Amino acid sequence: MATTAALAGPEDLEDADRAAVEDLLFRLADDELVLAERYTEWQVRAPTLESDISLSNIAQDELGHARLWYEVLGAFGYDETDLIWERDPGDFRHSTLTELPFEEGDWADAVVRGYLYDVAEDVRLRALEDSTYGPIRDRVGKVLGEEDYHLEYAESWIQHLATDEEGRESLQAALDRLYPYALTLFEPADEDLEARILELGVREDALVELRDEWHDRASSFLESVGLEIPALDLPDQYDVHVSPSDLPEHLGRNGDHTDHWAALHEEMTGTYQELGRDYATKIMQDED
Repeated sequence: MATTAALAGPEDLEDADRAAVEDLLFRLADDELVLAERYTEWQVRAPTLESDISLSNIAQDELGHARLWYEVLGAFGYDETDLIWERDPGDFRHSTLTELPFEEGDWADAVVRGYLYDVAEDVRLRALEDSTYGPIRDRVGKVLGEEDYHLEYAESWIQHLATDEEGRESLQAALDRLYPYALTLFEPADEDLEARILELGVREDALVELRDEWHDRASSFLESVGLEIPALDLPDQYDVHVSPSDLPEHLGRNGDHTDHWAALHEEMTGTYQELGRDYATKIMQDED
């Protein structure tokens, strides 16, 4: 890395550096927000009361994590209205994995999606534990502590569903459908911004390295329960990202989303619009 100087906030960043840190934060926050919004669709629809409550708690955790990252972005001059309620849908930078609707009634979709995302979340957060950007580094531990439970929950359900042939078939179908979209979690929005993130030491490892670690971990577990995960069989000279032929049409990181996102965004912000709000309101004040 060219520099590993401690960075306390936006005031320590040049303009190009600010753009890089903002890009990383938007990826973190938007992923959590949108996945939480999707998870709420399982309320009172999960296969058991316990799983209903558990997934509701996970959705609440993800919303809390999104809020942590959006609070960091607040130091760059944004407020909640800018970040969520009046933000153009095309400005969101979440992976398209998080915005896809669940296959109707398919619990395997929920647990496979959660597993693929939670392994990726664990990998990328651990790469931020020694971040030179203090406001990111200071929050990683709290998020990781809660994400550990999310991963354990997804793993336990996959193991349970994989005990019979019908369950394995459902899991495999979900994995085949979702895997290309999971790859978008590791696609850069901009190669220059990605290079700057690494040069500043804001994140320790390159996205390609995180993707390979994610794939190895996911493969080891999924294959242990009888599932097949596509191989990352790249040519030797291709050392940046996966082949475009392995990716879905819409990546999300560059603002290019599926048609499903517009409807989800409208649902997410609908009450705000219907009430004619022009600012974000809070029922309770922050504890701090």
